[in-house]
Amino acid sequence: MLLPPSDWLPQAPLEHLHLDWLTAAGIEVAILRLDQIDALISGNKWFKLIEHLKAADRAGAEGIISLGGAHSNHLHALAAAGQRLGFKTVGLLRGHAQETPTVQDLQAFGMQLHWLGYGGYRARNKPGFWEPWHAQYPQLYAVPEGGGGLTGALGCSAIQQQAQARLPTLGWSDYHAWWLACGTGTTLAGLVLAEAGAHPVYGALAVPDDHGVAPQVESILHAAGHGNGSYELQDASRGGFARVDPALLAFIKQTEQATGIPLEPLYTGKALLALKQQVEAGRFTTGTRLIFIHTGGLQGRRGFIASP
Repeated sequence: MLLPPSDWLPQAPLEHLHLDWLTAAGIEVAILRLDQIDALISGNKWFKLIEHLKAADRAGAEGIISLGGAHSNHLHALAAAGQRLGFKTVGLLRGHAQETPTVQDLQAFGMQLHWLGYGGYRARNKPGFWEPWHAQYPQLYAVPEGGGGLTGALGCSAIQQQAQARLPTLGWSDYHAWWLACGTGTTLAGLVLAEAGAHPVYGALAVPDDHGVAPQVESILHAAGHGNGSYELQDASRGGFARVDPALLAFIKQTEQATGIPLEPLYTGKALLALKQQVEAGRFTTGTRLIFIHTGGLQGRRGFIASP
């Protein structure tokens, strides 16, 4: 496999987030703009992928096989990386064949797709799931859904280092906590590992509890020998994964008009709305400084938010 160069990851800007509801509460939020690091391999996806790519290279693999849905930011980033760096990609998709903007891109990037249905996809964590795929694609390296697991989390630890390096640009010497959207919990686990208890990490769940994010986070931290860590998960799914409602879309529109920062409704939009609700409920005291992660995935807004 062709790995990215040593300077593979541009540095993400860290900016003050100016919104009336934060000002009214006396709370400062800085937004880490991971959406700006790459046009296609955006947000936290490069962080999740880099250690998997290194592992695949060490294994002598010719490419990557992984899982996701019809709007998967992970598969989108993986397929784009495969096209750019010249390695083969195969995607195992949830549900039945459908044409979404994301799926069209996957095909254009050269990813080979297999649709598993819903029952077949639910079996992804069962013993023996990977055996027939390893037999069909022995030259490929398997990466968990969302680029997850300890390997993905170790790559995400670098997010904390980027933010720390940019604190002086805000005039901050420190911060109190992190706030970010969670789909698999991998990025959150990476931050918990990097923080080693120095600052708590709040995860806004963009998926329902039955997606098993909490056990996944615990599994990663256990594998790293880290114990429980300092973090908290709360439901921000608004009733289900990819569930989008008028109130959420209205909030995203208002926020984009106020800040000029594009959001998507599956992860970052839900996480920021959940933060607003917690701030207005008095969860954080005046003077609190939070780092909010824009996890990218703006390609996922297609089909949910009309273009201006």
